[in-house]
Amino acid sequence: MTSKVTAFADIETEFDTYVGQIGYATMVTVDKQHRPRTRVLIPVWEHADGTPLGWLATYKTPVKAAHIATNPHVNFSYWAPGNNSVAVDATAEWADAPEIRERVWQLYRQTSPPGAGYDLGQFWHSPQDPKLQILRLDPWRIQVIRGRDLRSRIWQAPPEVARAAG
Repeated sequence: MTSKVTAFADIETEFDTYVGQIGYATMVTVDKQHRPRTRVLIPVWEHADGTPLGWLATYKTPVKAAHIATNPHVNFSYWAPGNNSVAVDATAEWADAPEIRERVWQLYRQTSPPGAGYDLGQFWHSPQDPKLQILRLDPWRIQVIRGRDLRSRIWQAPPEVARAAG
């Protein structure tokens, strides 16, 4: 059974729990010929003004950069044995401001939501490391599915936000 919710707060606890427990997500981008490419990554999430906001600390590989430049729409899929899952449809854009780098470094260190994240120092020297690149993730649709009964709930951004993203 699938239902829609109007406020992200209605699925926030379930989203945070599943994402925190699962940690890794499969990220999907598409190339100029609309072919998908997947990679497994760990984004972090926070909540700003009642809506989710995601961040991805990553390397700016030529393939990933080209895909996002051509089509900024991305999808993140979380799944765990038992079938708890989360699907996030978002737009992605590179963010490089020093305050964003510091904020994202801290979100990964503290894990946000709890359990999602890691010490970025394992891969980069500091928030200023030029090899560290940040993607801002603006979700426009999120679906959470509870595995034990396959109850599905979907949140979508307000129409004006979803139209801008779509």
